[in-house]
Amino acid sequence: MGDPKFSRRKYDKPTFPWEGDRIQAENELIKKYGLKNKKELWKAQSMLRNIRQRSRILQAKVRYEDQQAEKEKDELLKKLGSLGLLPLEGATLNDVLALDVEAILSRRLQTLAYVKGLAYTPKQARQMIVHGHTSIGERKVTVPGYLVKRDEENMIKYSPNSPLAHDLHPARPDVEKIQPPSEEVKEEKEEEKEEEKAKEPEPKKAEEGEEEAEKDEVEEENESEESPPPEKESAKEEK
Repeated sequence: MGDPKFSRRKYDKPTFPWEGDRIQAENELIKKYGLKNKKELWKAQSMLRNIRQRSRILQAKVRYEDQQAEKEKDELLKKLGSLGLLPLEGATLNDVLALDVEAILSRRLQTLAYVKGLAYTPKQARQMIVHGHTSIGERKVTVPGYLVKRDEENMIKYSPNSPLAHDLHPARPDVEKIQPPSEEVKEEKEEEKEEEKAKEPEPKKAEEGEEEAEKDEVEEENESEESPPPEKESAKEEK
């Protein structure tokens, strides 16, 4: 039967697990792209780390005019171009170093299925993929983290055997109402800013009201000091 397979972990955990800024950034990416857990995010980060490391090594070898390094550089740029991470022509190793995690997360089947209007939310797109409602061409794909190639991007659709393939199915979303993850995050930030602005003038108005009340009290005290009491005035008139 052969030796049992001991699969290795395809990601590296953070060295310092309790960093507040990193945890907040990770939670935002998980919410934005509808990831199941942080393990999927760490896989994308590890993949990006390996690509960047390979690019730095090739840069050093290319400076010494290594022919094998030139071939490997062309192969790396061609591979990243086919994945849609870089343009097909004119890309350099410096462009590889400029990539970020969102460039990889945006090429996942889950994200592209949502952007193309197959689902209302990224999480719904994930559910549809896992349940076998989406396909790339004639091939059914049930892995949400599958990196879609540039040639396959226009082939994403509902699976032919799925009930969602029918145009009149009530669960099919309207493409016009769907927005990519980046626009949703922008709208949320704008709403938060508007809420903060709406909350700011309230304490100022309260302070102004207190100041006016204090001024009125001071004026009343001054008037009471200047005007003598009515009993004393009547006594003076009798005299």
